[in-house]
Amino acid sequence: MSTPTGISLKRQPLIVQKYGGATLADPEKIKQVAQRICSLHTSGAKVVVIVSAMGKTTNQLIDLAKQVSPRPLLREMDMLLSVGERMSMSLLSMALNDLGCTAISFTGSQAGILTDDSHVNANILEVKAFRVEEALEQDKVVILAGFQGVSPKTKEITTLGRGGSDISAVAIADYLKADRCEILKDVDSVYTADPKLVLNARSIPQMNYRHLLEMTQWGAKVLHQRSVDLAAQKQVILFVGAANTDTSNDTESTGTLITHEFAFERKHLLAINSYQRVFEIQLDTFSLVDFQKYLQFHQVGQIQILHQQNSTVWITAPEETLSSLQDFMSSGSHPARITQSELSSVSTTFTQSVTDSDLHETAAILKGAAIPVIQSTVSDLSLHFIVPAEKRSQAIQALHSLI
Repeated sequence: MSTPTGISLKRQPLIVQKYGGATLADPEKIKQVAQRICSLHTSGAKVVVIVSAMGKTTNQLIDLAKQVSPRPLLREMDMLLSVGERMSMSLLSMALNDLGCTAISFTGSQAGILTDDSHVNANILEVKAFRVEEALEQDKVVILAGFQGVSPKTKEITTLGRGGSDISAVAIADYLKADRCEILKDVDSVYTADPKLVLNARSIPQMNYRHLLEMTQWGAKVLHQRSVDLAAQKQVILFVGAANTDTSNDTESTGTLITHEFAFERKHLLAINSYQRVFEIQLDTFSLVDFQKYLQFHQVGQIQILHQQNSTVWITAPEETLSSLQDFMSSGSHPARITQSELSSVSTTFTQSVTDSDLHETAAILKGAAIPVIQSTVSDLSLHFIVPAEKRSQAIQALHSLI
């Protein structure tokens, strides 16, 4: 765009950033994040920041609740868990204002994150972030509490489930039509495997939504699966990078850019993903749907179905849900049984559709490493294996040798 005098006017870029709990774990880290945000704002960008709870705050709040009540009301859990992100947003806003960078913090409800009335795993219905827009017009940095919203039907505070701050960030980025949504963590990109388990894991500089969605479905922890799905639907450009790296200059920053357009020119093995804990469950008198409703009724938590073979299912869930499930199933008589609990899943994700030769090659690698496969299934882009938990790390490293 240019003025009548021919002088070019460049639109201010609008960047949404989301900072994970590990990057905000203590006051010093919060100050470092504040300096980075202030630098980005000073360079001319409009900035909206979504924060997670500090460090292990959410786990600590869950443990605290269990000490008071073995099965707390879900409404009260949302009231409790939403506190973690409020702490982060307030402290970060304080740090920014001390740097001379005018900032304001909002809770999810203040920011207009409207959800359904489900507690602890709500879905966003609509965003009406009018106050956020007003603050941006006043050249303020806006800090939002992730993971939470409000139900317009019940007027109750809700939370979006584990990793919900990613969903908050994408939803806000879509509403504001941000130039991109940056997910900033304690790792600097999406990798071909967990770099803590595979020392020679490689950074993936660019990929598309479809591949990242496949990876998150089978255990990659880089983003919440629902956030990737939402980004794909709304065409929100994502960037995954380290919180301690400057991303204001695209040509110099490391990280992974996720868009709709990018496609790999040839087929190859893209990444190895894994769930650390998997349960094998025998459904004695239940259908799978009835079993899920049964757990929901007893407030055990949301589970993810990995595989099903007749009346046997293999499931995973966040650690606290698996612990609750184990405690629940071991008390009294239930129409389902945990038959194995020391299992893991390992998956290989390809850039194009899986073939028989892919299955034979990966199966041969696992057999050569003496790793027993309890169950295997195939999806369009991935192969999935259930293995003994003590063989998980070995299986990941063996399969990564194919990349």
